[in-house]
Amino acid sequence: MAEASCRLSEDQFLCPICLDVFSDPVTTSCGHNFCRNCITEHWDANDQYLCPMCKKVFNTKPELLINTFISEMVAQFRQSAQQEASSSSSEQQVSKPGEVPCDVCTGPKLKALKSCLVCLASYCETHLEPHLTMSGLKRHQLIDPVENLEGRMCTKHDKPLELFCKTDQTCVCMLCTVLDHNMHDVVPMKEGYEGKKAELGKTEAEIQEMIKERQQRIRNINRRVNSSRKNAESEIAEGVEAFTALMKLIERSMDILIETIQEKQKAIEKQAEAFIKELEQEISELMKRSTEVEQLSRSEDHLHVLQSIQSMKAVPPTKDWAKVRVCPQSYVGTVARALAQLKETLSEDIKKLFKSELKGVQRYAVDVSLDPETAHPNLILSDDGKQVNHGDVKKNLPDNPERFSNCLCVFGKQSFSEQSSSSGRFYFEVEVKEKTKWTLGVARESINRKENIPLSPEDGYWTIGLRNENEYQANADPPVLLSLKSPPQKVGVFVDYEEGLVLFYDVDAAALIYSFTGCSFPEKLYLYLGPCPNDGGKNSAPLIISPVNRTETE
Repeated sequence: MAEASCRLSEDQFLCPICLDVFSDPVTTSCGHNFCRNCITEHWDANDQYLCPMCKKVFNTKPELLINTFISEMVAQFRQSAQQEASSSSSEQQVSKPGEVPCDVCTGPKLKALKSCLVCLASYCETHLEPHLTMSGLKRHQLIDPVENLEGRMCTKHDKPLELFCKTDQTCVCMLCTVLDHNMHDVVPMKEGYEGKKAELGKTEAEIQEMIKERQQRIRNINRRVNSSRKNAESEIAEGVEAFTALMKLIERSMDILIETIQEKQKAIEKQAEAFIKELEQEISELMKRSTEVEQLSRSEDHLHVLQSIQSMKAVPPTKDWAKVRVCPQSYVGTVARALAQLKETLSEDIKKLFKSELKGVQRYAVDVSLDPETAHPNLILSDDGKQVNHGDVKKNLPDNPERFSNCLCVFGKQSFSEQSSSSGRFYFEVEVKEKTKWTLGVARESINRKENIPLSPEDGYWTIGLRNENEYQANADPPVLLSLKSPPQKVGVFVDYEEGLVLFYDVDAAALIYSFTGCSFPEKLYLYLGPCPNDGGKNSAPLIISPVNRTETE
């Protein structure tokens, strides 16, 4: 019976007007069944009494008879459906927090399987059945269960949002396209969805690329941190070894100084002890003679006194102590000599340390050459691009944007940046011997090459130079005069992007000439050489980019 009722519900229990299960079913005289409200409203809305099914026209309003059979079958069907819903609810899942519940369930809210955009309700498996079986409900649009179905309705016209306005970039209903968006570019929601989905795909690809780039930066940062940690550990080990040796040397020098002073003091004390012992012996002899003289002077025997005086000398023989001296020792000269010796020794050891440091930065040596496209027309470059000097004749060269027009200088061909090497560091050496004037260092790519610009870090230059005889200068702001023990023959230049350093070394002396610190390098850097005018042949020697030979510092 249950199976029959289910089949009847599908074929016979739908009102032809509302397409829903009969409510208070009635039958017309032509034999067709309708809901009482549906057929009454239909006749009230028309001028004639017409059967919606067979189109039969009645002259007068027909008498509507209650269809008892259909009423009973509908009641039985509803009861059976409720029982099936009750039995199936135990098998279906009760909605959990975060899941969409069924809007029809009166007991425990079961998990919704679909949401209807027409009914604006969500249904569990049982209550979804009419939308899957009844022809009128089959036309409703079902989607995966969502909350806030009211948000899918046009708030102005209370119609489903079915279209997408590309002009205003918003979802609209059918009435919106006629009233508010009639001149806009409106497309079906699916088309708008596909377009936005394509944009999202592109955005997602861009985001993933940005994520990969940042992940790569993290790896680069970690790699550099690890490299820095290894360098720090190595430097600490070398520093501890070097300073431990220096402290041992100082301690040894101090021990020698103390030992020397103590030996001198012991010699004085030993001499003094010998003098005192000798004096004490003489005092003992004098005290003995004093006793004899005193006893003799008390005697009343005239003969004995006269005879004893003849045989007794008045004073026993003694040393002339007036010429004997024990002088306090002065140690000022000893300390001064020890400090001078220590200074000389330390100077040699510190020089070894500087050699070790220079050897360390020479690990970042790069091969550079000069770019003839940037050279001032008065400069002469060697064929291999390693030498430059000033010539008397100005060559007729194209005034390209890269060429220096006023400054007698030239750039290197190779550019350097933080990404140009894994360490962000580079080093090169330039011979300056036999030069009376010169300038060298590094400069930013964007410096003004057509005018005379002050050579300062603020203007993109990090350089040092020889201005006049033995007048060396760091081109800071203001310039810094350099005091050098001896004229450098070869200058090493070291750049560290991460630390913001530009260091200049006297290669032969293994000494630091000058350091620019706290520098910022937002763009590429280039080798910068300025050989200066040849000064009538006095300064005709070239500046030479020399190969880095690390054995020179060993």
